[in-house]
Order: sequence, then C-alpha cells, then structure tokens
Amino acid sequence: MKITLKDGSVKEYAQAMSVIDIAADLSEGLARVACAGEVDGKVVDLRTVIDKDCTVNILTANDPDGLRTIRHTASHVLAEAVKRLYPNAKLAIGPSIDEGFYYDFEAEPFSREDLDKLEAEMKKIIKEGNKLEKYTLPREEAIKFMQEKGEPYKVELIEDLPQDAEISFYSQGEFTDLCAGPHLMSTKNIKAFKLISSSMAYWRGDANKARLQRIYGTAFNKKEELTAYLEQLEDAKRRDHNKLGREMELFTTVDVVGQGLPLFPPKGTKMIMKLQRWIEDLEDKEWGYVRTRTPLMAKSDLYKISGHWDHYKDGMFVLGDEEKDKEVFALRPMTCPFQYYVYKNTQKSYRDLPYRMSETSTLFRAEDSGEMHGLTRVRQFTITEGHNVIRPDQAEEELSNCFNLAYHILSVLGLEKDVTFRLSKWDPANKKKYLGDENYWESTQGVLRKLLIEKNVPFVEADGEAAFYGPKIDIQAKNVYGKEDTMITIQLDCAIAENFDMYYVDQNGEKKRPYIIHRTSMGCYERTLAWLIEKYAGKFPTWLCPEQVRVLPISEKYSEYAETVRKELAKNGVDVTVDNRSEKIGYKIREARMDRLPYMLVVGQQEEENGLVSVRSRFAGDEGQKPLQEFIDQICEEIRTKAIREEQVLEETAK
Repeated sequence: MKITLKDGSVKEYAQAMSVIDIAADLSEGLARVACAGEVDGKVVDLRTVIDKDCTVNILTANDPDGLRTIRHTASHVLAEAVKRLYPNAKLAIGPSIDEGFYYDFEAEPFSREDLDKLEAEMKKIIKEGNKLEKYTLPREEAIKFMQEKGEPYKVELIEDLPQDAEISFYSQGEFTDLCAGPHLMSTKNIKAFKLISSSMAYWRGDANKARLQRIYGTAFNKKEELTAYLEQLEDAKRRDHNKLGREMELFTTVDVVGQGLPLFPPKGTKMIMKLQRWIEDLEDKEWGYVRTRTPLMAKSDLYKISGHWDHYKDGMFVLGDEEKDKEVFALRPMTCPFQYYVYKNTQKSYRDLPYRMSETSTLFRAEDSGEMHGLTRVRQFTITEGHNVIRPDQAEEELSNCFNLAYHILSVLGLEKDVTFRLSKWDPANKKKYLGDENYWESTQGVLRKLLIEKNVPFVEADGEAAFYGPKIDIQAKNVYGKEDTMITIQLDCAIAENFDMYYVDQNGEKKRPYIIHRTSMGCYERTLAWLIEKYAGKFPTWLCPEQVRVLPISEKYSEYAETVRKELAKNGVDVTVDNRSEKIGYKIREARMDRLPYMLVVGQQEEENGLVSVRSRFAGDEGQKPLQEFIDQICEEIRTKAIREEQVLEETAK
C-alpha cells in the first residue's frame, strides 16, 4: 500500500501498518511525541491499522487535535483517580474541550481540597505509566460489563448508540472506560496538567435529569505552557465581569428578585444610558432608522401567526393556561412581530422602502437556571433590535449597510479585533424545524455567504444555528474563559411577510411581499457591558466611564475652588465628582486609581490663584498643571470623538 505523507512524499509498505508503526518507521523521535494520527483528513487513534492507500499525518502536541488527545487521556486519568479515592462515584462523560477537559460524576460536590488530593493521585497514576489498551465488545456484552461495574450512565450511553456502532473501551491498568478515543499510548505521556475547578452539571445538559459534579482541568505538553495558561487564567479571573462588575458597583443580583434578573446601581445604569443614547442617535440621525415603542407582552395569537408559538414556546414566559383561560399572554422574547404591525399601520409603496425600524427592546427568555451567568446569560435583557423591511432588489445593499453599522459600532468600542464571524445555516436533517424548502435556504444562505466574502472577513459555517425563518450572520466573541457568545446578529428573512400579510405597492400598482432583515446594531446591552468590563478590566474609555473626573482638593481650604472646577466641568457635560474628605491627598489619589478613573484633578493654593488644575491620568500619570479651560477642551474632545487613549503601566508614588 502507498502512504502519502504531509510533505507529499510517499512511503510503500507490503503489509498493514498501525499509525504508531508508521510514525516509528519515519522517526523514533516522532513516534515518541506522537499523540494521534490523521488518515484522509480524519483524526484517528495511533493504534488504528491501515491496510490501503491513503494520506497520513502524524499529530503531535503542536497540532490542536494532538493536544486534544493529551487532554482526553488526562480526563481518563482523572476518572481513575476519582474511582480510587471515591469508589462509590459513578462515571458519566469526560471529553476534551477547547481549554482542556472535564469529567462528570455522580458524587458529592468536590472542594478545592478534594481537587488537590485528586491531582496527587493523578500524578501517581501517570508515574505508573500504564499503557492504554483499546478493545471492543458486542453490544450485549458491553452493557453487561458496565452493569456489573455499577455504571448506569455508561449503560445508557451504550444503549443509545446505533445498532451498527463499534463499542470500544480503553483500559489503563486496573481502570477501564467506555470511549471511542483517540488516546495516548501511555499515561506517562501526560507531562503537565492542573485541575481548575468543579461545578454542578446536568446529565446530558437536561435540567430534568440527574445533577452531576463536573471537574474541569487542563493539560499541556510542557510545564512552561501550563504555567503560562494558569497565569492567563488568573488574569481572566481578575477581568471576570461577574466579579469585577459587582466590585465596581455596576450591577448586582438578589435572590428574592430572581436568577438572571440583574439590578443596575447608578454607575452601571449610567454606562448603559450612555450606550443607549449613542446607539439611538447614531441609528436615527445617521443611518436612517425610525424609532418604535411596542408592548412587553402579547396574546398567544400573535406568536402563533409568527410561528414562535410552535418553534419557540419553551423559551418563553407564558402567562396563563390555554386549557383554562380565555386569553393567554406571553412576555415577548423578540420584537419582530410587534414591529410588523407598525409597518402595516400605513400602506407602503416601493418608494418607502427600505423602511428601517429600530427599538430599544426589553425582552424575556426562559433560560435554564444552570445557564445563568452574570450579564451574559440572563432572563430579561435589553437589545438594540431592528427590522428593515425591503424590496428583494435591495437585499444585498441593505445587508451590507447593516454589516457596516455593526462593524462601525464595534470599532468605536474598540472590539472589532475581538470578534469572529459565523454563517448560521439550517439543518437539512431537521426540516420540520424551519419555514421554507431547500431552495429557499440555499438561496438565502448564499446571499449571506456572498456578503461575508465581499467584506473579506474570515468566517465559519454552522448547520442548525439559523433562526426557524432564515439564516443569519452571527458576530461572535469569547469571554475571558473562552466561552463564545453571539454579540450581534444579521438575519435575512424572505418568508415571514406572508404570515402577516405584509406588502408594498410596486410601480405597477401591484401588491408585493417584502423581505425582512432582522438585525441588531450593538446587540444586548447587558452582554455588551459584560464584554466591555472584561475587555478593559474596568478601565473604560473616558466617554463611557460613569465617573470621568474626580477633583481632589489638597485640604478643606480649597474645597470652594474644587466645587468651582466641578461646576465648570459639569456645565460642559463631564461626569465629575469632588472628594472633600479629610484625608491625605496621597490616599485620595490611590483610591481614585483603585476606582479606575480616567482623570484626577488635584487643586491647591497655586491652582486656585492661577485658574489651574494639576492633572493626573490613567494614561500618562502626572500630566502636570494645565489651565482649567484647556483641560475642559481636551476632555470634551476626547469624549466627543469617543477616543480610546492607550493605557500605560505606571509605577509612580503618590505624594
């Protein structure tokens, strides 16, 4: 057989060869660091035997799939350690993930001390260096094997496999686990690992099923890589909006109010207000939108027309019972059906299109309690939601405009380099979930694909991520822990107008169905605030800061001048306060730094006599004395242009 290697060279073998044997034939050094193989583009176990012509690539820890193999094997070592220390624990699943691995167990919650004990046990297992051996069993034997071991979750997994599926196991010494692989050849090949945390998880992600305990860990090929990752993780914890946002008094949650229902104190409220005013002015004055205001709830009749009742009811807060009540209402999970009736309020001609409606919409979604997290996953949120009703011939230009607006907003916020793009498509294997036929979906997806190509942005395509009425462009971002969320979406809908009898009158006086673009310009205010907190570690651009300047009088004698400075700044629209406490100026400066303020203005005798302020900033430290009006002009220009000044690391001592 002929084996084509990554570099294009060809090796010929007279007999079947395993991937690890091919690696050893190429180089003993390569075999020692091999983690998995890639055969005709498919990742396989090193034990896989090849008996026909194909392309082969040996994967090491430098390859993403090679690193995943290390982490997958580490998850099995964790499972063995848990079974050694907690024999009554039941095994669920233990995959590798982007940042490492996890394993779910039916067990008592694990403390940090428990994780430390498990790490020590894992080190013993790795030192033992047992080889991982793969074997298969017929379905009935496999089920009996796991029943005898008292592993009900493994039994359920086997029973759910297709009838013709290969049921494989990996053993390492005394421990055996159901697994499809791939895995390393030996536990000793795990060089560096760390158990990060533990949390509750539901079996198969279903809140109606068993509550399990999930242990998260990570593994790398080198200790230096692990150290760098752990340092990055510590930085992530410092930036975590769920922690930092509460410390900065930007938001809070209260049990008696409810999970996923954040409260915003004055500072967080002010930031959201600044974002909202900016977005509304931008859309209305520069991008041609009209503003609407629609109810927070509606009868079920509305959602039945739109299709949400059939496709999205489980995600809605329903008020009433259809079997008992004459009228059943639901809090709105989206604004689109409401705005359709705004459009229908007056007859539109082809000259009136595009008709761009936007609303600062408060929405409600019945998220599972296990999904709630800070401001990124909530049950009530506010969004910059809009619907552009267009003629079919306007689709490409209007989609481009929606993309440009979203990208402009990202750029102003300094977030444009932190996003990725996804073309979210239908799932042709689940056609009942969607409106329209295959031709409809292929054509609408093609329009969005063409736009992304023209915008010259890299993107991925994802089946099953479309809305039930049309495909969408999702602009994605990751939080500090690597979890990805959708921040902005642009959807093309060529079907729903029929449901609502929406039309425009064309140049021939005939009624025509419009297309609709569902879009957000910035997205959800709550999620965007979380993103900004983590992006800037709380050190926001000046225009967004709830407190932009703090005036610090050296002593009480200069409180009157400090108040004069405050009034002049406030008169020019600057958010400013005065610190009149009887504290030393060094203490006041340190506190202002801890509060991440952009500017501090120190005032004393010299400043009062000459109409000056001594400027200290987050950006350049001590900027020296400036005439008050010069500073006002400077900061007002910075706010007006929404400039993002570069931060500098400053180690000055406050005197």
